[in-house]
Amino acid sequence: MSIPDNSRSEETIAIEAADWVARRDRGLTAAEQDAFLQWLHSHPHHRQALTRLDRAWSALDSLAAWQPADGAQPNPDLLAPPRTSGRGFAWWTSFVGVGVAASIALVVWHGSSSGPEGITVAPGVRVIARPERQALADGSIAELNHGGRFEVAFDGTERRVRLREGELHVTVVKDAARPFLVEAGGVTVRAVGTAFNVRRERDSVEVIVTEGRVQVESSVGAPVPVASGERARIAAGARPLVTPTDAMAITRELAWRGVRLEFEALPLEAVVTEFNLRNARQLAIGDAAAGRVKVAGTFRADEPEAFVRLLEASFGIAVDRTATGPWVLRSVAAR
Repeated sequence: MSIPDNSRSEETIAIEAADWVARRDRGLTAAEQDAFLQWLHSHPHHRQALTRLDRAWSALDSLAAWQPADGAQPNPDLLAPPRTSGRGFAWWTSFVGVGVAASIALVVWHGSSSGPEGITVAPGVRVIARPERQALADGSIAELNHGGRFEVAFDGTERRVRLREGELHVTVVKDAARPFLVEAGGVTVRAVGTAFNVRRERDSVEVIVTEGRVQVESSVGAPVPVASGERARIAAGARPLVTPTDAMAITRELAWRGVRLEFEALPLEAVVTEFNLRNARQLAIGDAAAGRVKVAGTFRADEPEAFVRLLEASFGIAVDRTATGPWVLRSVAAR
């Protein structure tokens, strides 16, 4: 039994809750969902802080559609961002690439849009496609997470990619004469034919190898090999730290590569319908109170199990799991 740390201030908890609300609205990866659940249960005040924020944002969201008495349209200056999110403000930042001249290399800038674009398939439901798969000049495949940007520079001796922002997964075509290099924040990942993921963060770079082997080079020490099923985290001014990673964890880390569903205050009954259309794992509503629970956020379309865990943790839903037949969702309050 864990004992909560009651010395933590309400201000600290409120800041953490606000961060989770922001991440939840732009869409949690499977790994983030697990971390969110751990945070939610680690202190008795976490759920209270999250509930207060949800209520506050719900009130602000209603103002975004406020219509003045003397006009037919909502006030365009009242909580009206360029792109509306579930919380009334934009989460993503646009990036503009600057061209780089190279006499012997082919240089191309690639950047994702300022935010994930989706298709509205029903009122309150958007389907966000998986990030675009781009075929590079050598036939290698690059997948760029939403909000990232990278530069490609190929010549006769090497294939070099510079990750300027965000997260990139590459599946490299083997070419022993031209190594494939990914640069990110002072770190170089060297490969010949393999598949790996590189995420650039503020003070570190993380590499996950999904196939083959790579070599990670940094400013500290000798190059470090990283094999399939391993991850390397390289903090600024430190040697790469390599740790084994199981297949399930890798799947969670790379959840961004899949199709996602975005809901805007939709009743759980309608949300369940959308998941059931896309998965063999079927869900069912057990009572009217559960069906009326409002759901907002972005979720992997092909991971109903992860969605159900989130319902249990933060939406007051209990789940009856059966070996055969649908999983039944019931309201805890109605029991």
